[in-house]
Amino acid sequence: MKPLAERIRPRKIDEYIGQTHLVGEGAILRQMIDSGKVSSFILWGPPGVGKTTLAQIISEKLDRPFYTLSAVTSGVKDVREVIEKAKKTHFFNDKIPILFIDEIHRFSKSQQDSLLGAIEKGIFILIGATTENPSFEIITPLLSRCQVFVLKSLEKDNLRQLLNRALTYDSELKNRKITIKEENALFRYSGGDARKLLNIIEIVVNSIPNGDIEITDKIIEAKLQQNFSDYDKNGELHYDIISAFIKSIRGSDPDAAIYWLARMIAGGEDPKFIARRLIISAAEDIGLANPNALLLANSCFDALQKIGWPEGRIILAETTIYLAASQKSNSAYLAIDKALEFVNKTGNIPVPLSLRNAPTYLMKELGYGEDYKYSHDYKNHFTKQDFLPKEIKDARFWEIQGSPQEKKMGEWINFLWEDRYKQ
Repeated sequence: MKPLAERIRPRKIDEYIGQTHLVGEGAILRQMIDSGKVSSFILWGPPGVGKTTLAQIISEKLDRPFYTLSAVTSGVKDVREVIEKAKKTHFFNDKIPILFIDEIHRFSKSQQDSLLGAIEKGIFILIGATTENPSFEIITPLLSRCQVFVLKSLEKDNLRQLLNRALTYDSELKNRKITIKEENALFRYSGGDARKLLNIIEIVVNSIPNGDIEITDKIIEAKLQQNFSDYDKNGELHYDIISAFIKSIRGSDPDAAIYWLARMIAGGEDPKFIARRLIISAAEDIGLANPNALLLANSCFDALQKIGWPEGRIILAETTIYLAASQKSNSAYLAIDKALEFVNKTGNIPVPLSLRNAPTYLMKELGYGEDYKYSHDYKNHFTKQDFLPKEIKDARFWEIQGSPQEKKMGEWINFLWEDRYKQ
């Protein structure tokens, strides 16, 4: 039997729930659909808000051939095959086909490049779906050929409407007497995600094969603890696992870090999300103890964009192990937070005249830049001068920690400043 979410998937625009800013009467996307003149666009929004459903409704409404690809499992070869099919379809049909690509942000640059020519020549209309900001994840040439429509998480009223639709119209559920006594836990766990809401209902109904069903917060919580343990990219487990991953790196346990990485990969986590967290960890937890960690983490993110999946898992694994095995320092993290707290307390203290830029004659007359000493003119490219306002000239923010790399930095800076940074 098909899942509940598939059984009650809307087939017409009037059955579609939510996103009234796009598909309500007079809204921009609704106007495009009603006019029959649809150009390539990207749907950007969280999971379970109707991106795939909307693409299918548009295809059926316009009576166009509909092709679909998942960026998780498709490569350049798959894209080229679809382009060839679309060419043949277009040859026999004057209606341009629609190509729907789910999770298009997972396509590498080369995969996205392969779409450009077909869009330009009108071989198909592209509808892409993404949970990530297209400005960061979609190449500029592709983005310039597509409009971007932003979808929102479903509100409680939308979820309630969807729930009523499921209980009323689904062939299985309408034969059961199901009473919603409490809905707080139901809506809290679904988190604005229609698919998740319907999955929860299905879990509860399947766990009670006979008799009437009365849904309460207590029942929802109990059933989900027993059955809802799969990795959820937007739920509590998502945050628990990334927390365990980062803490394992911080705690210098490569085995644990690789285990949590494997849990995320197996659960379908976005590789770029993992790579971004590795960059943060490299700066926050390894820091000045091994500055190369940040370079490697940043290279990891770049390499993922070039290589794609599944080989990208190896790049993530290499970076994870390197960061976990590196010596640790959070001195930069502590220094910036200490400085920010200091700034919040002291306000906008004027920049000393000697440090100000003097691009005009008037500014020079006013003393801007006067008495500044150009460090490269002196031995060791250094000479003592005040770089902080005189009111706070003795303020200290960076505290040198104990790794060999950072100690070496500390020895040099103390040599220059004659133990100003000595602990």
